[in-house]
Amino acid sequence: MKNLPGALLLSLALTFPVWAEDAPPQDRSDHLPAAPYLLPGAPTFDMTIAQFREKYNAANPDLQLLEYRAIDSRDDKSNLTRAASKINETLYASTALEQGTGKIKTLQITWLPLPGPDEKNAQEKAMAYMTALLRFFSPGLSAEDGRKKLDSLLSAGKGSRYFARNEGALRFVVADNGDKGLTFAVEPIKLALATP
Repeated sequence: MKNLPGALLLSLALTFPVWAEDAPPQDRSDHLPAAPYLLPGAPTFDMTIAQFREKYNAANPDLQLLEYRAIDSRDDKSNLTRAASKINETLYASTALEQGTGKIKTLQITWLPLPGPDEKNAQEKAMAYMTALLRFFSPGLSAEDGRKKLDSLLSAGKGSRYFARNEGALRFVVADNGDKGLTFAVEPIKLALATP
């Protein structure tokens, strides 16, 4: 994806962390664990990105997602396919797909704030897309309740490079990198059966 700005590539790199052990010694200062969707056996949503996009766009005619394009990741050791969809100059959707099946491991919306007169409108559009993604997986929520839930998650994750909250079969993730970007993600989690 040659046309992606450097800021988005940086944001995707921050959003898609690697194993701390795989980083060169000088880069291990953060000691960030791998994102859960990178772990062996991590679950997938039972749909491909094309299936998701078709259903999402049908449910959100005013907040469309364009086709996702693969991101060159030659140095990636995770065996995932990464792809992104540009919404506008400051807003992107991205995903990580299981190789072979193309099933979704994570869905993300990233907003890259650019100071200026349009920043407030850009932020509001980002919040609308993030709310739509949340409501896609929590369809019982009204638009108002979806926004309240998003605001609660973003508030809890404010200033955190990684914040996650599990709810049922879903993990909601916030990666707040300040002026470098804000990412909201939805991921499946593996549910364990209770034993008597």
